[in-house]
Amino acid sequence: MNWGFLILEIFAFGIFLYSIVLFAFYVFIGVFSIGETRKYIHQNRVTDYRRIASSLHAPSVSIIAPAYNEGLTIVDNVRSLLSIYYYNLEVIIVNDGSKDNSLQKLIDAYQLEKIDFFVPDQIPTKEVRGVYKSRNPVLRKVVVVDKVNGGKADALNVGVNIACNDYIICIDVDCVLEQDAILKMVKPFMEATTQRVIASGGVIRIANSSLVEHGSLVKVKLPKDYLPRMQTLEYIRAFLLGRMAWSRLNGLLLISGAFGAFDKEIVIKCGGYNRNTVGEDMELVVRMRRYMEERKEPYKVTYIPDPLCWTEAPASYKVLGRQRNRWIRGTYETLKFHKVMFFNPRYRLLGMVSYPYWFFFELLAPVIEFLGFIAFLVMVFAGLVDWELFFALFAVVIGFNYLYSVFAVYMEVKTYNQYRRKTDIAKLLLTSLSEPFNFHPFVVWSSIRGLVDILRNQHSWGDMAREGFDKKKA
Repeated sequence: MNWGFLILEIFAFGIFLYSIVLFAFYVFIGVFSIGETRKYIHQNRVTDYRRIASSLHAPSVSIIAPAYNEGLTIVDNVRSLLSIYYYNLEVIIVNDGSKDNSLQKLIDAYQLEKIDFFVPDQIPTKEVRGVYKSRNPVLRKVVVVDKVNGGKADALNVGVNIACNDYIICIDVDCVLEQDAILKMVKPFMEATTQRVIASGGVIRIANSSLVEHGSLVKVKLPKDYLPRMQTLEYIRAFLLGRMAWSRLNGLLLISGAFGAFDKEIVIKCGGYNRNTVGEDMELVVRMRRYMEERKEPYKVTYIPDPLCWTEAPASYKVLGRQRNRWIRGTYETLKFHKVMFFNPRYRLLGMVSYPYWFFFELLAPVIEFLGFIAFLVMVFAGLVDWELFFALFAVVIGFNYLYSVFAVYMEVKTYNQYRRKTDIAKLLLTSLSEPFNFHPFVVWSSIRGLVDILRNQHSWGDMAREGFDKKKA
């Protein structure tokens, strides 16, 4: 008996079964997201957000934006946050030991002066060097904190300690928010009755090539460059389909660190953001859910499908590779920290469905794909490939990928339709044709490198260099 041939056959059959289950999940997610999106649009069609914005009884919100070497865009980014109309709002900018002129730019632009301010130590953090507020009463809701560099999680924890309000919204400082973003994010917290809403996420969209002036999005344009355009399609699939379906199941494990709202009381009880992971956004959501599950308290994590937050996506393979490297390391660290939940009925849906899905189809997916490619090469050189069967299965996989992308674009057009020109829709669909041969293999390879970095005990964040909106507009 040829044991090598038998092992390859068993491995190939295992990958086939894995693919069938994965396809089934994707179909389920796509179909299940339709009902949740329709329900959200129907419920919010008649909502008068102006009453919430001006109400003294609306939930009090603190926006926390950590900044590190963001001098290129920080003034306009803060201006964008200040333009949001909401009564009970404070804006906290945490300068995490920037080495550039970020702090000085803020001081000059917003007439800041250092004040005496007691910083609670509910969550341990690195040293706070100073707290600044504006001399201009119009800018009274702005708080700028200067601290010793400790990473994004540490900066967010400082913001949580300083925040005066009941709910916190954590964002990336380079993001541009829609004017009604805060109103739509707090609505689930206001509507909660039998279940306590502990966190709510918002859809992230790609702003590359769009017109941004003085921190506000003036005109949405489809990215001109290939990588940002490919990520636009990827984000539509992930947010409009994937996370809406998991939200409907109340099984969501991840709220993007670029834009998420949290119940501050639960965040503090859980110990804040974990400084020992590069995936602090996912880890906090999982820890908050685990906290509520272990206390058997009814709770919910919601998601908002409205395009509320716009960010700059990596435009080079170098920066994109660092980003995906960090994402897979963050996923691994989060799942490792909370491995007690793996197929544990005590955690109900969280332990029996959500955690296993992320383990098998998010963490292990790049490993299985990579090993599958290696096995395929071995079988080719050994002359063991049934080429007729191979091309048939290859066509099915590629066809499924295209259909899923087409469905995601269709959902975008039928709901929020940010890209109104027919040529933009055509470009999105044409972009999807190259994904299996270019973008996706690169993402898989970046994930493999991230897992190798875990074995090498590498924990660096990686430089996420940005062009800046003003530069691109010029």
